[in-house]
Amino acid sequence: MGEGRYIQIPGSGILELPPLLVHAAPSAEEARVQEVVDVAAGMIEEEEMIPFSVGGDDAAREFEQRKFDLALHLADRYFSLVSHWLWGDSVLEWVRQCEITFDGNAVLRPLLHPDVWPHAGRSSFVALLVEKNVPTHGVGLEKAVGLRLTFRQPPPIECFSDQFLFYLNSSVAGSAYQTWSHLGQEHPALLPPERFHFQVHELN
Repeated sequence: MGEGRYIQIPGSGILELPPLLVHAAPSAEEARVQEVVDVAAGMIEEEEMIPFSVGGDDAAREFEQRKFDLALHLADRYFSLVSHWLWGDSVLEWVRQCEITFDGNAVLRPLLHPDVWPHAGRSSFVALLVEKNVPTHGVGLEKAVGLRLTFRQPPPIECFSDQFLFYLNSSVAGSAYQTWSHLGQEHPALLPPERFHFQVHELN
């Protein structure tokens, strides 16, 4: 999470935060997967991502197989993006709940001053999730929050270029998160993980 400093919190007791409610990606229904794969196959043809070589039935079959394999890969990248976005949406909602908790606690309320966290940022809560080793099943929290900061809703696959799905989504999401997390100060303050407790619930 980068360099930072821990905030000094009066007392020594454990402070309870709201539970993190993670909205898991919808089940990969066969019809939904096929729909996304079909759209991805159309993208491949429109962008001429695979050159078509004239050579009879064998060449045609090879072309269709390569197109299908690449469409599956694009669909997998898209579903991974949606999974990250849902995690990011869940984390930002949890941050809002934590702000309410801080505002209602006389000990924690002064820590919401913008000199500690930029009002638009609150990245200290994301850092807390990382330091508490919250299980994310392979989802990168910074990327997840960055995608949610970039998109209010997860766009359909038609809105993305193949370049975005293959190469750009991580860098775009990472840049969005880094900009957000450093608004107003170079190194965001950190919450001491040993002082906080919260539960994580995955919602299907």
